[in-house]
Amino acid sequence: MTGVDAAVAEAHQRGWAETLATVVRLTRDLDEAEDAVQEAFVSALATWPRTGVPRNPVAWITTTARRKALDRMRRRATLARKLPLLIVPAEPDDFDGFESPDRGESTAAAGPQDDRLRLIFTCCHPAIAPQAAVALTLRLVCGLHVPEIARLFLVTEPTMAARLTRAKKKIQEAGIPYRSPGGDELTERLPAVLAVISLLFTEGHTGSQGTTLTRPELLDQAIRLARLLAELLPGESEVTGLLALLLLLDSRRATRVGPGGDLILLADQDRSRWNTDAIAEGRALVERALRTARPAGAGPYTVQAAIAALHAEAPTAADTDWPQIVALYDVLLRVHPSPVAALGRAVAVSMAAGPSAGLAELDRIAGDPRFAHYHRLDAARAQMLERLGRHTEARAAYRRAAEAARNPVERDFLTTRAGEAETGPSRA
Repeated sequence: MTGVDAAVAEAHQRGWAETLATVVRLTRDLDEAEDAVQEAFVSALATWPRTGVPRNPVAWITTTARRKALDRMRRRATLARKLPLLIVPAEPDDFDGFESPDRGESTAAAGPQDDRLRLIFTCCHPAIAPQAAVALTLRLVCGLHVPEIARLFLVTEPTMAARLTRAKKKIQEAGIPYRSPGGDELTERLPAVLAVISLLFTEGHTGSQGTTLTRPELLDQAIRLARLLAELLPGESEVTGLLALLLLLDSRRATRVGPGGDLILLADQDRSRWNTDAIAEGRALVERALRTARPAGAGPYTVQAAIAALHAEAPTAADTDWPQIVALYDVLLRVHPSPVAALGRAVAVSMAAGPSAGLAELDRIAGDPRFAHYHRLDAARAQMLERLGRHTEARAAYRRAAEAARNPVERDFLTTRAGEAETGPSRA
């Protein structure tokens, strides 16, 4: 990869969503804006080898994309002849921000001031099926690619590509306006927005693309959006719970890989290097979320944050309150059943009641077709088998997990463990 190629790739990672959010305010048409942004990146590949990489590549891309969008608009006889995503005429405040609190509006009524967060709320329109809306937002607003999104949803790439195509067609047919949702609209769209931010963080936590374990730019973006959402909706327990969850998980960022870039499991991490400020803030937010969730009960993000808090509170891996974690997974599976939660519970059972009990749980859930391409089920099985001294079976499970893993750091770790399971001793 040349220096220009690397600069364009970095600008895409850092600036795609920001640029798209800026341009869509101008075009009011998401397809038109996406085309303009893509053309701007193509222009960068053609121009920067001659002129040099600009001091602020993202600003250059944004300016170029705006100009290309304006050129497209000038060439149109009229915007009404298109099939626009955003054809509803804007009110005066639609693109310059919501009514601010000092004009007598509440923060929730004021809506998100951040372009990217506002665009996420726009894409998560109730006219679109929730999963499709989340997937489309991750693609268009957050800049994730189809393989990355497919991995997050535990589906194949062709299935996800078809889902995205149907979602874009639905948006065109519905004529959804790019405007600021407020009041009840914010609440109605909130679950999808929370899912977008959570999945964005998940991809950053263990990237399916690239050569490193994490994608820091996605982690930082997700946490920033969660903070903005918490400022916008301070009374929503699930918003508070999501921010708590992200902070608690991210507190381990510096200890998840060794000096050589190799993966370090949670049990083997140096807890003295965990981010204590993030843990303290996350624990306080968990307590607040649990208080505000009553009497309706905690939602899935608050429950997951409580699980993360138990890990953060344990001074050593051996001190982890695994029975309480199992109980919290039981709650999570009641309020929001998912294959990932079921796998997490199985791992917690293996730690609380022994690897044989954990394997029984894995056998119970393994038939879920969504696990067909999910390497972590085989990785969990391998660790349990290894603890039981069943090294041949563990080696085979590690190899299956390594073959399915998309992240190279995870893949190398699993391959190494497969070799160690050849004759190695059982590991806890």
